[in-house]
Amino acid sequence: MTTVAAARAPDTQTVTDVTHWTDTLFSFRLTRPQSLRFRSGEFVMIGLPGDNGRPIMRAYSIASPSWDEELEFYSIKVADGPLTSRLQKIAPGDEVILRPKPVGTLVHDALLPGKRLWLICTGTGVAPFASILRDPETWERFDSVVLAHTCRTGSELSYGRRLVEALPEDPLIGELVAGKLHYYPTTTREPSAIEGRISDHLRDGRVFRHLGLPAWTPENDRVMVCGNLALNKDIMAICEDAGLREGSNAAPAEYVVEKAFLD
Repeated sequence: MTTVAAARAPDTQTVTDVTHWTDTLFSFRLTRPQSLRFRSGEFVMIGLPGDNGRPIMRAYSIASPSWDEELEFYSIKVADGPLTSRLQKIAPGDEVILRPKPVGTLVHDALLPGKRLWLICTGTGVAPFASILRDPETWERFDSVVLAHTCRTGSELSYGRRLVEALPEDPLIGELVAGKLHYYPTTTREPSAIEGRISDHLRDGRVFRHLGLPAWTPENDRVMVCGNLALNKDIMAICEDAGLREGSNAAPAEYVVEKAFLD
């Protein structure tokens, strides 16, 4: 009898689950190659065969933690997108191309030790942080962890909110999370409990007052950023004004920004 794994091409993995969060956002899970090792926060290239026979590949952050037996991804839906117009139609049992060479800057190795970790993102930029938040190392390294997620509407926050709600009950890290997790969701295009861009809330201190946390200092605070170009530039400037330096795998410092998804 031929198994699914044996029948699958070497560079493809099988879809095991698909969740459509909104008309424009969905997540999916794939089988994981036994040889794949990655650090929580890294990304890989995934795609589908193109009409000309060449695969259409894009960089996607791995949303599942490094210990998970499967791989999870979180994506937008673009009606005329070369890849997402087709990827959004996948179903369990379908195959997706995966190039298992993980890379990225949103990893603990790129940051110096600190007391508080800030994870700042827009839209699907929450994906790498879904991995980091479910990694025991995150909670062992830091006294406090903040997820600040900005979206246009409340429904677009659903994936991140569900993630945060599940963390205290997680059998692996639930006890580590207790008393350490802070969640700060904001919307920019519809009314909500917290409205506006996270960059504005950082500049005027609203987020610090709301969470009961002190303003950033190079000694205590570490920041990871994953969002659109405007957000990345704003947060980088705020980090620099607070005396935080940009780090990398080769030279760890106080903040890191994922730039792989920018035009």
